Amino acid sequence: MVKLDRLINVLGGLGARLVCAPRSRRTELRSVALHDPAEPADRSDDVLLAVGVDASAAAELLASTRAAVVVFRASELGDGALATAGERGVAVVVAAPEVSWGQLAGVVYGLVLEGRETEAGRGPTDLFALADTLAGSVGGPVTIEDHHCGVLAYSSEQTGADPARLETILGRRVPEAVRRELAARGVFEHLAASDQPLFVEPLEAGAGRGRAVAAVRAGRELLGSIWVETPAPLGPAGETALVNGARTAALHMLRSRASADLERQIESDLVIGLVEGDGDPAAELSRLGFRGASFRVVAVQAHDGGEHAASALLAFERATTGFGWTRPGRSALFANTVYTVLPYDEAARAREWVRTLARDIPSGITVLAGIGGAAGPGELVSSRQEADESLALHAARGGAEVAVVYDDDWHEILLQRLRRAAGAGRQPARGPVARLRRHDEVHGTHYAETLRAWLECQSDLAAAAARLGIHPNTVRNRMRKMAEIVPLELDDPDARLAMIIALAV
Repeated sequence: MVKLDRLINVLGGLGARLVCAPRSRRTELRSVALHDPAEPADRSDDVLLAVGVDASAAAELLASTRAAVVVFRASELGDGALATAGERGVAVVVAAPEVSWGQLAGVVYGLVLEGRETEAGRGPTDLFALADTLAGSVGGPVTIEDHHCGVLAYSSEQTGADPARLETILGRRVPEAVRRELAARGVFEHLAASDQPLFVEPLEAGAGRGRAVAAVRAGRELLGSIWVETPAPLGPAGETALVNGARTAALHMLRSRASADLERQIESDLVIGLVEGDGDPAAELSRLGFRGASFRVVAVQAHDGGEHAASALLAFERATTGFGWTRPGRSALFANTVYTVLPYDEAARAREWVRTLARDIPSGITVLAGIGGAAGPGELVSSRQEADESLALHAARGGAEVAVVYDDDWHEILLQRLRRAAGAGRQPARGPVARLRRHDEVHGTHYAETLRAWLECQSDLAAAAARLGIHPNTVRNRMRKMAEIVPLELDDPDARLAMIIALAV
């Protein structure tokens, strides 16, 4: 099932337009049909793809159909056809002739039939039905997981479930300690190499039950695994049911991934357009499902000390887990950085989003993040720049905190900008700061750092002395000697500001 609003937004990425909207955009769509002249036109499918129907025959089809939405492939429809659609309460979507029916059918079928949300956030609800069916066949609770040990579905019966299963379901991910133990036992190596079921002894002697597990695979690619809680290895019938269940799960997971990949691509294109300043920001935000006037751009990088590309893809997958409207943000992967637009004015909410994302990424991967300042629709390019600069600052600090927020560290970012600007041209060779630095190099004095401390402490001798760890009289004496070497013009506010900047960069 999918709502009309989402169908329209996704088809809009292919150049389709809603030209007649007599129905609420919250209308739920549950079935799809292709137009067939040999079949009755009054079928009750929710979405009808008008294959082979040109603009001249549109009115006739619209007068007889019972569909909620009809999709045409044409340049324009006549006023008569649109008037008929309005009278009949049929929403009409027109796609450009350049878009093939194959593309349109793939998108519509994927969204309407496979775009159903689950308790795990993404994937067809049939995985839950499969888990229940398999649990009845093998006589034990079932969990279906992706290849990152994230929970996709589980059987409804929880009676007698051991603590490891309950913790896995509640956290929607296999606990870290359990993953380490399974890795040590070679379970993941088996799943990567074999389709045969494997029995795993209880994790702790006398505590809980064992597990039978089988890989879910498409060709050579490991998509995930199915786990059955059982006190002993399954018999031949149970193993056969488990292997067949894994094959069925692979079909569901491939369909789910195809639908999710399509949505991600459309979403990514819109987000990149927003943060790079291409197109109409208000229109792109609307197509992404955003309402509101204030947003923030978050830039995220993930590093595991080796393969950065794989870590970036994992961060992007975690950021986009869950079909669009179940997530607060919209994301794009650009090079090795994930950019996410969040509908938050408050920095604290954006920081919490980063914290949640980092928590969902396996240990051993370092997550770096920068959060741009709050921005209106036309200011997202600036928020993206601030996010990039905050990300660079987070990396320079070693990533100790959750994220660097532009609002909190704008002054350090401004200095970084000034350093870059100063590096683009020659530093004045005869300015006061340059001359004091040369004097320090030749004579071993500390005039430059003393001047900086005095300026930053706003002429407070005691504060400057405390910062330098020397006596106030020493500061006074150095200031007097500096004035003998070079004119400082300390009474000129502009000169003082210029010297602070020169000393800082």
